[in-house]
Amino acid sequence: MGRLKTYTRRAFLIGAAATAGGVAFGTYLVKKPLDNPLAEGLAEGTATFNPWVKISSEGITLIAPHMDMGQGVASMQAMLIAEELDLDMGQFTIDFGQPSPAYYNTALASEGAPFLSSDTGLVAETARSAMWAFSKVIGLQGTGGSSSVPDSYTKLRVAGAVARETLKAAAAKQFGLARDALQTAAGAVILPDGRAVPYTDLAATAATIDPVENVTLRDPAEWRLIGKPVERLDMPAKSTGTLAFGIDQKVEGMVYAALAVNPRKGAACTGFDASEAEKMPGVLKVVPVTGGAAVIATNTWYAMEAAKAVRCTFAEAAYPADQAAHWAAVEAAFTPETLDREWRNEGDVDAALGATPIEAEYRAPYLAHQPLEPLNAIARVEGQGVEIWGASQMPRFLQEVVAPIAGVEPEQVVLHNQYAGGSFGHRLEFENFRYAVEIATQIPGTPVKLSFTREDDFAQDFTRPLAMARAKGAVADGRITAIDMAVASPSVTRSQMSRIGLAAPGPDTQIVAGLWNLPYALDNLRIRGHAVEGLAPVSSWRSVGASFAGFFGESFLDELIHAAGLDPMQARIDLCTLPHARKILETLQEMAWTQPLPQGHARGVALVESFGVPCGEVIEVSNQNGAIKLERLWVVADVGRVVDPVNIDNLLAGGALFGLGHAMNCEITYADGAAEQSNFDSHAGMRFAQAPQVFTKALENGPAIRGIGEPPVPPAAPALANAIFALTGQRLREMPFNKAVDFV
Repeated sequence: MGRLKTYTRRAFLIGAAATAGGVAFGTYLVKKPLDNPLAEGLAEGTATFNPWVKISSEGITLIAPHMDMGQGVASMQAMLIAEELDLDMGQFTIDFGQPSPAYYNTALASEGAPFLSSDTGLVAETARSAMWAFSKVIGLQGTGGSSSVPDSYTKLRVAGAVARETLKAAAAKQFGLARDALQTAAGAVILPDGRAVPYTDLAATAATIDPVENVTLRDPAEWRLIGKPVERLDMPAKSTGTLAFGIDQKVEGMVYAALAVNPRKGAACTGFDASEAEKMPGVLKVVPVTGGAAVIATNTWYAMEAAKAVRCTFAEAAYPADQAAHWAAVEAAFTPETLDREWRNEGDVDAALGATPIEAEYRAPYLAHQPLEPLNAIARVEGQGVEIWGASQMPRFLQEVVAPIAGVEPEQVVLHNQYAGGSFGHRLEFENFRYAVEIATQIPGTPVKLSFTREDDFAQDFTRPLAMARAKGAVADGRITAIDMAVASPSVTRSQMSRIGLAAPGPDTQIVAGLWNLPYALDNLRIRGHAVEGLAPVSSWRSVGASFAGFFGESFLDELIHAAGLDPMQARIDLCTLPHARKILETLQEMAWTQPLPQGHARGVALVESFGVPCGEVIEVSNQNGAIKLERLWVVADVGRVVDPVNIDNLLAGGALFGLGHAMNCEITYADGAAEQSNFDSHAGMRFAQAPQVFTKALENGPAIRGIGEPPVPPAAPALANAIFALTGQRLREMPFNKAVDFV
């Protein structure tokens, strides 16, 4: 068992709320400096100051270990380093680096601490400290949970500042000057006489001195890049079709593979007949893999066509075969025995509800990730090592997962991480890498490129879980007096961790994410989460539990606001006790709510917090001959500090449109144990013609810097449902909405 898994099993048994990092893991382990992975095998004359910067006479390389899946974090990471290192964008190359404990994510695990983002008390801060210590001790490298910016914001600026000051020290040594007499600009040290010495000319000298660790970060008033409109570094290549994604990679001598595996997730293959496939053009070999067979051929098309000819006998799924049984399991899960946790219980809810509460039931379906780039990987197993090319959000867990397949140690797995054509949580999983290494072990020394067909990608996807909420509420004298909501859903966290051989004890915050942390002051509030067992395996989907629980909470709140005879926007403002969240609502009120509304139009509003980011949205809709048309959309969020204003506008708009399209049109259903939807035609997100005009605004009032990749998704569904109610009087309590209404 690898070190990462050993530490992870131990760490997850710690009661985070009661155990400080130094106590849980040992002060020595928490404070111990981590090795710089760039220092190993460093060429003569090349300087590295920390795990993120490497300079030689040939050029400057900045390491961006967070995987870029279209959200722009490669440029963001480079920008933070370049700001302090006094580099212009484009004066360096970006490398995603090798998996390393040095790239542990300082923000990812802390989100798992079961405390409200507004809770800065001793117990909450102790828990976050323990989770931070856990991340460092195990080297938890990962991209997800909108954590890339909060993880990178300080430490990458420090990395740039250390490199800057060390290069100044190198110039001082080389020219016999005092370091404080030197300046830096545009990739060079500026001498007192005005001469500019390129960093690359100082690399050999810098390699002979210790890094200058005592550095001061630049005042924000001096920033050249952060907070300014900057062109993302990947845009020219993407615009010209020259950026190489994982699926574009080629390795000399490689062969190609496709799968014929059980579409019932996790179920076995009891036998297969490859005789017809082996006769087909280009086929080199058909080999067994977990759950079926893989065809190896001279190109991808030959492999995919031959895979269709493999006749397999598949076992039944371990979960219910048909969709009705999945829903029945969820309906039956609202019992004391399935209670995962009671997250809020304030006031006297039962008394406040009275004898005739307002009641409602909501549903959210399974959803596929469906990134444009289907899963793929190249693997070569040779001697005592494995080499992989592909896009992974969890590179160190990837090493742990595939190493036993090839019979090597995790440290012997080399990953060349790649740009991904989307993910939405899909690339938190490892099935493509498992299969690629399984195939490659059967033809040692030969690189194998495995490509999933679109149908494979849907069939093998670990979807967003389905979920249901049962809600009760009460109003009196023009105010909401009680809310009681329970959510039943499979646990994403337990499902995901089970696939890497780990247990996740304790309640799962994602079952009620976006609901239990409602930023409203209610005298009587109860929120409970129920874990549903025995259903199809599930995974994180963009914004995870908030994508459905946020819909439940904001939709039911809107029902109660209407029952109380209140204005949906003003009522939320009056109830909101989180200052920066309240400011979001006030901003939306000014931007959208008070503007004149054309005849036959209506608006809806929703505010959901996910990953510590409150995000509010207003949607304006109209009735076009009985069909709903989305006219305009306003999106406002508070991230504490805007690093890249252009990119954040794109993420605000893109996340909201992503959430809208899936709420309108998408679901995964099961028949005979397999997903019935297999391509974009049956799981269509938003069409171009359906997209509204979008207005965005990012605020900077929050107490901490946050990420924005996921928070615009959760408010989209309830804002749209609330707008449709305002227009038609019809409450939509189940996604996708196209089951109940037509869209233009």
